[in-house]
Amino acid sequence: MTQPAMSMQIRDLEQELGVNLVERRQGEAALTATGAEVALRAERVVASARDLVDFARHRGRVLTGRLQLGVIPSLAPYVLPKILPALQRRYPDLRIELRETQTKALLAELARGALDVVMLALPADDPEIETLRLFDDQFLLAVPATDKRPENTRVRAETIDQERLILLEEGHCLRDQALSYCASARGDISLGATSLATVMQMVANGYGITLLPRVAVDVEVRDERVKLLRFADPAPGRVIGLAWRRTSPRKPDFVALGELMTETLGMVETRPRSR
Repeated sequence: MTQPAMSMQIRDLEQELGVNLVERRQGEAALTATGAEVALRAERVVASARDLVDFARHRGRVLTGRLQLGVIPSLAPYVLPKILPALQRRYPDLRIELRETQTKALLAELARGALDVVMLALPADDPEIETLRLFDDQFLLAVPATDKRPENTRVRAETIDQERLILLEEGHCLRDQALSYCASARGDISLGATSLATVMQMVANGYGITLLPRVAVDVEVRDERVKLLRFADPAPGRVIGLAWRRTSPRKPDFVALGELMTETLGMVETRPRSR
């Protein structure tokens, strides 16, 4: 749709509703408070309409047709190479469409119906979202192999050299979880990377240390210049799960997906949890 045609339709809608949805200024436009609320409600209507179609198409058949799956970046490279072949073998009539991005964007797309289900770190604090707990993913401390501490060392938060701590950039939930464990860390984290692969290369070359999820170990720790230390109990970590709209009729699909994921990854059994 061209911009003039869209502007005309917005004006028609404003006239029909009797309110201004857009504040127009020279060279730019922005939603009014009413416009933002109308847009939010419209997203919910569109999502509900899609749920209605899903109900009709998938009733009685588990994991068939199209499934739009979102995954956070600190999970996707480590779980998808195992999960996707297993899905293809067990559910050949399923067509997966993937979206990899940060948690905030995934939940926004889920809410408006652009995604069916997302795999992320729980909790997902939204009353409109239902979740399924899949497994616990503990953190390890990745340090250069030249680190003098023996590999059986049990690390505590207060012993971490925060000036050497390298984390993912702002917006990644893994960064927030690491900082939550290292509660006294402030603005002295000097580097934020876009991927764990980049972080691990920095560690391997002696530039710092990082908290690494166990699920990423097989892929990211292949370099003899890196060694892993365990944390003292209670060890830091995250809970991995699935999230979907509470109104979605495809809950049996998502439960079956969760069961396949935990089975394929060799993790603990699924436990439903609604929020």
